[in-house]
Parts: sequence; C-alpha cells; structure tokens
Amino acid sequence: MPLIDRHKGCCVIPSFPELPAAGSDTAGLSKREKAAVIVRALLGGGGELSLSTLAIEQQTGLMDQMRQMSPLDRATVEAVIDEFVAELESTALTFPKDIGGTLDLMGKSLDPSLAGRLRKEAGLAPQLNPWETIAGLPVTQLVDLLAGESIEVCAVVLSKLQVAKAAEILGALPGERARRITYAISVTTGVTPQAIELIGISIVDQLGTQPVQAFDDSPVERVGAILNFAHAQTRDDVLVGLDETDAKFAEDVRKSIFTFANIPERIDPRDVPKITKDVAPEQLLTALSAALSTGMEAPANFILDNMSKRMAESMRDEIKDGGPVSQADGEDAMSAVVATIREMEAAGTLLLLAE
Repeated sequence: MPLIDRHKGCCVIPSFPELPAAGSDTAGLSKREKAAVIVRALLGGGGELSLSTLAIEQQTGLMDQMRQMSPLDRATVEAVIDEFVAELESTALTFPKDIGGTLDLMGKSLDPSLAGRLRKEAGLAPQLNPWETIAGLPVTQLVDLLAGESIEVCAVVLSKLQVAKAAEILGALPGERARRITYAISVTTGVTPQAIELIGISIVDQLGTQPVQAFDDSPVERVGAILNFAHAQTRDDVLVGLDETDAKFAEDVRKSIFTFANIPERIDPRDVPKITKDVAPEQLLTALSAALSTGMEAPANFILDNMSKRMAESMRDEIKDGGPVSQADGEDAMSAVVATIREMEAAGTLLLLAE
C-alpha cells in the first residue's frame, strides 16, 4: 500500500482525533470510517501498529466500524491515506492528556521516588517493568530499602540485579544477614515470574512513601568528596574531630576518601599510563616532586615505576635538578592528579580497586 511504502512498513499511531458518531460525513467518509481505513491498510500491509494508547471507547468504536465497512476502491483508499499522512506531517508535537501518559513519557527523566509517589497519588499502578526502576537506584538507597525486607525478598532482589551491584549491596550488609541472603539465593529457583513481578511492584511502591531527597549522594560520600580536595592538614583535623563526635561516621568517611596517598592500593598499574597522559606534565612533575620530598615515596614511585621508562627517567632527572616545591603548590598538584583520576572513574575509563 502507498502508506506502507512511504513509511517503511511501520507506523505507530499515538492517538486519533476524537471519534465522532458513525454516519457523520466529511468528504464522503466520516472520521471513524477514515480511521478504519488507515488501520485496515496498515494491518493488511504488514506494518506494526499500536492502538493500546487509545481510550477503550475509541478502540471499541474502531472495531465496530471495521465490521460495518464495505469494500472501497483504490482511489478512495489512497485519498484517505494521503489526507492522513498530510495531517501527520503537519503535526509537530503532541502531548499526553492525563497524568498517566505524562508519567509514561517523562518516567525515566524523573527521580524514581518522585515518579512512584505521583503514580500512587494518581491511583495508577507502578510502571510495567518495576525492575528497570530498581536497577537504576543507587546502592545506598537499595540497602535502605532492603533493610526492612525478608531474607527471601532480598535474595530475589539481588538475583535480579547486575552482579557487580548485587555484590556491592551484599558487602554493605551485616555479615550474618549477608550470609543468610546468599544461602536464600540458592533456593530461589522455584520462585514464579508472577511472584517476582509482585516483589518488584512492592519495592517500587515503597519509593512513593519516601521523601524526595535533596542530594543525590549520601552524607558520607559528600563529606568524602569534599575532603578529597582539602589540604592534608585540614583533612586530618576534620577527621580527628569526627572521631570524637561520631566514630562510625568518621570511619565510613575515611573509607570513601581517595587521596594521592591511596594511589598504590586503589589504582591498577596498567592504568597509570592513561592517568599520566591526562594530567598536565607540569602538574604531574610538581606532584611527584612534592610527594618524594614529604615522605610520600610510595605513590610517587608507584607512578614512576608504571609509566614508560623513558618518561620516568626524564621525570626523575627534572625532579633531581629542580628546586624545592612549596607545600601549597605540592598539595594543589596532587589534588589535580586525584581530580583527574576521579574524572576518569566517572567517565568509566578506569576503575578504582576495592580496599
């Protein structure tokens, strides 16, 4: 059919104009009759067609109209198709007419907890695949959500997540609970798809009861990120104060911090050439010189030993011949190296090793 040829055999109709009562006449055919012609042409030509977004009354009206239609000649069919295509091409944008359609359109752009709350307030069911929402949640939020769930539910959730994320969640749980969940995973074979869907819907439904968070990261991650770029003296003073106020919080912050001194334990030697390529040469030289002169030989030698031999020799000669580096310049340069590593981690070009 001409419509199929012009549109590569595929057309998804997002909506039809309000269907008038049968018998109304527009150029010989009512809008209901024209809609029936378009649907019949698409289905007869092998095109893909979705009518599920139409109101039930509209879908029923189309079915009734199709069974009442008489044969049409080619000229009439092509005229209806031409009119329909012209109307499609003249329409630049369409918008949902209800909250459900709006949430379907914007769902992945909204905070999952906000989307869940709006769906609940509107009396709508959660999105069709709740596990997509669950998979996109940060580890810290998933750990909080699973804290109140049974061991069996936790086992199902971890089984549905990517292995790396499941392992990270397992590592954040208390040892005894983690062991029980691990065993429970071994007996999830008999869980039915319907049960898994209900568990997913239940988890997503809880998002609607949680307040919308003002920050994407946890307090530990935010404090750790700030201290990553603070001068060593400031960082040490803050951590000592945190030890006195909240020892557990201070311990968690220490684990989240990544500084120049952590490079040998957290960086794969094979990633060093990528890091040295991205760091400005003068900053790298200053950072290495400062580290070697302030008792931080381990990270400096780790970098020098894993870069190209020629570059390492040149760096060592420049450090030897160069003058002393001020403490402020040295810390700024080391912070620049750390910032580059963090940027590479965020971009996915390297992974920090677990401590």
